[in-house]
Amino acid sequence: MTIKPGALRFNTDSMKLELFRGSANYEGTASMAGIGTLAAGQWEEIQATSPEVQTGGTRALFGGGYTPLSTKRIDFANMSTTGNFTTFGDLTDTNNESKGATSSRVRAVWAGGNSEPASNTDKGEHVTIASTGNSTQFTALVTARRSASAVCNGTRAIFAGGRAPGNQAIIEYFDIASLSTPQDFGDMSRTSNISMGSLQSQTRGLFAGGYTPDVNSIDMITMSTLGNSADFGDLLFTPGQTGGASNAVRGIFTGDTSINYVTIATLGDALDFGDITNNQDYPSDASSPTRVVIAAGRAHPNTDATVEYIQIASTGDTIDFGDLSEARQMRNGGCSNGHGGL
Repeated sequence: MTIKPGALRFNTDSMKLELFRGSANYEGTASMAGIGTLAAGQWEEIQATSPEVQTGGTRALFGGGYTPLSTKRIDFANMSTTGNFTTFGDLTDTNNESKGATSSRVRAVWAGGNSEPASNTDKGEHVTIASTGNSTQFTALVTARRSASAVCNGTRAIFAGGRAPGNQAIIEYFDIASLSTPQDFGDMSRTSNISMGSLQSQTRGLFAGGYTPDVNSIDMITMSTLGNSADFGDLLFTPGQTGGASNAVRGIFTGDTSINYVTIATLGDALDFGDITNNQDYPSDASSPTRVVIAAGRAHPNTDATVEYIQIASTGDTIDFGDLSEARQMRNGGCSNGHGGL
């Protein structure tokens, strides 16, 4: 029996509805069991939940950073409100500067990082977003590095770029539910891959900006497949360290005082969205279906606790949201259970 990607079935063992997925190379050769790699076709459980059910609305988490010491602090807030962030718990690692972060509906993960003069790490940290408490450590990367950027489609957590200490083009992934052994995904098709802004729809992951040298490039990957990144377009500004967040349609990139936006399903250069009121040299962003919050930048060695937000569907300058519980540089440590990949 030939099964096409997008087919549905009810699994009488798990009592769950499942979706059949295959890669771009899928040729309809899998059995009804759907066991094997994504290229051979596989059944995946449809998640019948939402941030409203889990946490009373989308919850933004910011973990790690530089204070000027490496901080273990994880903060959180409900994105539908405004106000100061609350302490969620602590990361277990001490190498918490420049960690990449991403999340599923259930789990937040941070990977890589360092703490000068300590070496880079391949370790990851994970928490259950609906609860509070300290993280648990696991091996998340094949190549130990800091300043990687990450995206997630609810199944795969994908970490790209970074420095170890040189500029890294590698893209790696693991299953975010099982925290499986990290695997090679491909490579970034450009040379400046440190502290890129990252965001996602349910199919595409986008990476923009980055430095050594500073660039304004936007690259994309298809998250359910394997392969190198491809050109998407360019930012209007050249931010170096860049923040990124999105809903399923519109992607937002931030850096310095600028905000740009793209339509993720298309190709092309970014458009002007507005300005950041509080200059964010090292921004870190998180998103709900309607909002992006932008946290704690400032160029080394300065720190900041300020968090601002924008409404994704409109354009305009940022509005004050509140403060983190601890002033720091975040450097890509933000994630949520309501971003555009879920």
